[in-house]
Amino acid sequence: MNVHKGARTTAWSRAVIVRRVCDEGQPVRLVAAAFGLSETTVYNWVRRFDAEGEAGLRDRTSRPARLRAQTPQETIDAVVARRRERQSGRQLAQEFQLSTATVSRILRPAKLSRWKDLEPVIPVVRYEKDEPGELIHFDTKKLGRFSRAGHRVTGDWTKRSGGRGVGWEALHVAIDDHARVAHVQLLADERTDCAVQMLRETVGWYEEQGIRVRAIMTDNGACYRALAFRDACAELGIKHKRTRPYTPRTNGKAERLIQTTLREWAYAKRYDTSEDRAAALPGWVATYNTERPHHGIGGVTPMSRLAPFRNNLLQDNRCRANLPIPSRVPMRALTFSH
Repeated sequence: MNVHKGARTTAWSRAVIVRRVCDEGQPVRLVAAAFGLSETTVYNWVRRFDAEGEAGLRDRTSRPARLRAQTPQETIDAVVARRRERQSGRQLAQEFQLSTATVSRILRPAKLSRWKDLEPVIPVVRYEKDEPGELIHFDTKKLGRFSRAGHRVTGDWTKRSGGRGVGWEALHVAIDDHARVAHVQLLADERTDCAVQMLRETVGWYEEQGIRVRAIMTDNGACYRALAFRDACAELGIKHKRTRPYTPRTNGKAERLIQTTLREWAYAKRYDTSEDRAAALPGWVATYNTERPHHGIGGVTPMSRLAPFRNNLLQDNRCRANLPIPSRVPMRALTFSH
């Protein structure tokens, strides 16, 4: 017998209750107190024993004597079909002469209860360029400046501001699509001048690592749509790609880099001022490139993934600059250091 875990009595204890009342003549009040039951419950078990004998002391099913009428399968299929045509629950209830609760019970197993369930699932498209420099992802993130530690690290919610009137600064990030080598800078804002400055310095920094930038991808921010940014890309011989509007996943590598940077640098420790936070950024970027394992490239570091391409990339850059190509370049001489 499967006894409910919260049951006060079992078939055996009910028999004891009946025996004490019927055979031994003990008062119902005392028997109820001994078993922690109400007098009404004791009377019920005695009455069931008198009517059915020992069978009346066994557990009974909780299934109702009469169930509600089941909705025909044809109606269920029709409701689901109409729901896929963007009909609301109230419309379906009115059309099929059902209650809204019944419509909800039909739609829940079909996983059509919410409007977003009616939208087609967009397949996840993952891509990776074959060589470093084929595509560099750019993005920005505005950060508040502060002159003292705020409530996030001090826990003092009575002084929530980190210093009023200090202003803002912008985190500009760039990451290579293949090797995931990142270049990150803190600049004054997210406007066109800073975006162009970031572009030029990023291209120069990647060239120092032996990477020739051929294309970049950005979102549709105003600084990236500016004519000055377009002209800078043309001057550097770089193809500029922009993501589809309202589709940040297209530039997901840069979005993820911003999340990682904020979690492991900006909010990883206590900084007394924003200047202290900015001073810690170059060291974190160096760790990210040379020491931190990257899940997206099999747990290796970005610079280690760049190494197999560095000889060819350096030679290609020397050809373009009309510089002599050494017959053999020791790998130790190409090791990146900060």
